[in-house]
Amino acid sequence: MAPAFGTSGLRGLVTELTPELVASYIEAFLVACPQGRALYVGRDLRPSSPEIAAVVIAAAQAVGMDTVDCGAQPTPSLAMASMAAGCAAVMVTGSHIPADRNGLKFYIPEGEISKADEAAIKAARAAGHKPQGSGGQARPAPDAGAAYIARYVQGFGAQALAGLRVGVYRHSSVARDVMEAVMAGLGAEIVPLANSDVFIPVDTEAVDPGTRHQLAQWCSEYGLDAVISTDGDADRPMLTDAAGNVVPGDILGVLSARYLGAEVIVTPVSSNDMVRQIPEFHHVHLTKIGSPFVIAGMEAARDRDPQAKICGFEANGGFLLGFEAHQRQPLAPLMTRDSLLPIVVPLIAARAAGLSLAALVAALPPCFTAADRLQDIDRDKAGAFLSRLSTDMQARAAFFAPEGPIADIDLTDGLRVNFTSGAVVHLRPSGNAPEFRIYAQAGTAQAAQDLVPSVMERVSAHIG
Repeated sequence: MAPAFGTSGLRGLVTELTPELVASYIEAFLVACPQGRALYVGRDLRPSSPEIAAVVIAAAQAVGMDTVDCGAQPTPSLAMASMAAGCAAVMVTGSHIPADRNGLKFYIPEGEISKADEAAIKAARAAGHKPQGSGGQARPAPDAGAAYIARYVQGFGAQALAGLRVGVYRHSSVARDVMEAVMAGLGAEIVPLANSDVFIPVDTEAVDPGTRHQLAQWCSEYGLDAVISTDGDADRPMLTDAAGNVVPGDILGVLSARYLGAEVIVTPVSSNDMVRQIPEFHHVHLTKIGSPFVIAGMEAARDRDPQAKICGFEANGGFLLGFEAHQRQPLAPLMTRDSLLPIVVPLIAARAAGLSLAALVAALPPCFTAADRLQDIDRDKAGAFLSRLSTDMQARAAFFAPEGPIADIDLTDGLRVNFTSGAVVHLRPSGNAPEFRIYAQAGTAQAAQDLVPSVMERVSAHIG
């Protein structure tokens, strides 16, 4: 499929992200959206990213825009630096997808672009519009990540994680050095794990069985209290307990939001229903999947109550802080998906409560999720299949017969099926990758884990 916008920017095959195509999107972005005084540019660690970032910088300068080259940088760190400077930004990243793909994430000076901004970019590109100018200047920003590290070390203090032994799974996360700096700055003992010079795609929302086994082995071998990591561009967290069990991203969101004092939560319909059972959360607003929808929901909630303590998070764990959270030092809002806050805060919350991370999670309402994905799907078949299940009650009942009677469905984003048993299955194709997501929810972890392969096998038979 041709490069396209999805839930998190533009993505496509590297072979199709030609210099001409990348330049056309940069030109359209600069003419359609506010930029401030300069364009900040960052990238992840996949092999194609330096070359694409160079194209982004050259295209911007060619139309008169000054650029700030932040180099290899976590997405939330780039966003924080550009927003602090009142500037736009572009992150070159394919996030968790394999290295044969890459993409562009766009930021205006206020934060991530909205769906309206996205539409304006596409319209400007289709019309061939671009800024009239030339001779933009370039400057590097080698310390762009320093403020991002300081945000957490100063926010929580040098003893916040003292006594914890934390493994840092480095793989190809662009935040691998940043993670170590933050953990050490908070007082934890660091154990670096599995640094790789080859790009390894890690999907924190669907960690494969081999990786889960390795995480458990590391915890046992090194006596770790936790293993931490992120996806490729570091806007999604991964955190395990001392046994190596991965804590789902939406659970990290619940723990983080509660500890920080949030009262209004905005989260996609795919998130664990537990969020609606936490008494500290006075209002929970459900959205379509994708940070632009979460941000729009947070902005709408702020319009209703400018003083509201609002947080947003997704099932993949990306966390958005929408208010000033008072910790050792105030944490300013950061309206982009962040991976470090939902790693740091649950560990601090567990330590403050005198509990292990596993015990802190176990004390939450019993609602469990699991997820996986089919890759390299036929998108046309997938679309037709999901449309049929969404509109044909008999086809839906027949397909889901193994799960029992259906109570109701939700078409907010894909097809979410609620069963009379209390179990949930949610089916959704990716917007810009040949992938099909299967989410499950049940009253026990095993039941949720069993649902996913059962449903996935049947989905595969229809769309493979």
